[in-house]
Amino acid sequence: MSAPSEPSLVRAIGPFQLFAYTLGGMLGAGIYGLVGRAAGDLGSAVWLGFIVAMVAALLTGLSYASLGSRYPQAGGAATITQRAFARPLLTWVVGLSVMASGLTSVATQSRVVAENLLRLSGLAGVPALAIALGFLLLVTGIVIRGIRESMWVNILCTTIEAAGLLLVIAVGIPYWGTVSLMETPSGEGIGVSFLMTGAILTFFAFIGFEDTINVAEEARNPRRTLPIGIIGAMLAATVLYIAVAVTAVSVVPWRELATAPGPLAEVMARAAPWLPAWGYVAITIFAVANTALLNYVTASRLAFGMARHGLLPKALARVHPVRRTPHVAVLALLPVLVVLVLLGNIGQLAAATVLLLLAVFTVVNLALLVLQRRPGEVRGGFEVPWPVPAAGALVCAALLVNRVAAGDWQAPALAGGLVVLILFGFLLLRPRVEEAPMPG
Repeated sequence: MSAPSEPSLVRAIGPFQLFAYTLGGMLGAGIYGLVGRAAGDLGSAVWLGFIVAMVAALLTGLSYASLGSRYPQAGGAATITQRAFARPLLTWVVGLSVMASGLTSVATQSRVVAENLLRLSGLAGVPALAIALGFLLLVTGIVIRGIRESMWVNILCTTIEAAGLLLVIAVGIPYWGTVSLMETPSGEGIGVSFLMTGAILTFFAFIGFEDTINVAEEARNPRRTLPIGIIGAMLAATVLYIAVAVTAVSVVPWRELATAPGPLAEVMARAAPWLPAWGYVAITIFAVANTALLNYVTASRLAFGMARHGLLPKALARVHPVRRTPHVAVLALLPVLVVLVLLGNIGQLAAATVLLLLAVFTVVNLALLVLQRRPGEVRGGFEVPWPVPAAGALVCAALLVNRVAAGDWQAPALAGGLVVLILFGFLLLRPRVEEAPMPG
């Protein structure tokens, strides 16, 4: 008598949900504060920076879309890296780097949610730490409950995030045309150097698209829906970013915008003084909560996929027979998240993991190049020509080198320290890679 088969993840995500998942990951990536920082370097032409950054980010986004349509498996970048290079150490570093990025984001956003809830409620004497831990438990419960529930919460939060940006645009449209959108701080005009600066500054507003590949195994018809979700969301985010940037510098002079502690809050205060300040705080809560939810889903699927390959303990590859979620992986990550929340300010650690993401993007682009040239590899429902991943790898490597050479050595040093810890973990555990079956 054959043993009963293990339950598998359920295919419950449609094209619109994948679109919302990708868009939610990007809109929560810092656009609310990024506009001000970018205006300081780009002036009124900050909108142009988003266009250049979109082109740069779309190269890697297209590679992810192609890979997701070829290999719709949980594990994302780690699964792709192992398939392309068959180097367990490289796979281990890539997988844990992405996981570290997700976990630091969840912990950071948990504290931001707590601080904003206290501002909104006006409660005194309630420790922010307790609220942050309570929020973390709530997110854990949603992720364990099911992928459908996680997706519906994401759609709600993404709708509110997008509505907040659309509100900024709506109240600021009367100001359009009142300033020159080509004014730069240097006064030397727009050249290649200026465009590169813009791409470096605003590229990180598009980080979030890489999360989508981790839920490909739970998507219906991923060969078609995953490319639609990634590419559609990146284009939609670009339109929103450009319109918000034009609105921001039209309402608030770019020099003032650059020094404003809350750039979009300042825009709303000037363009719509009738809107109560708590409205902006509430939108911020939904935005950062959504980021935490999506990164927790991503980290748990990554842990699940790596465990199925033998890179993490096999227990993490278990699926709940009723909820059809990787519940063991979700619960195993919770103590790590609690420790990160208790550590307090981990801003530099989060910045370090962003650097690791750039390295991961470079590896993933190279992986697609390798797989495209390997005889017998399955073709996806969405294929891109080889210059796309080649250019994507060059762009990401150039951004990484630029960030390391920028002069701030804290984040690069922390990134290096994380890599050393990841390598030490590999030497200590000596995981043995196994071939995971392609899900049906």
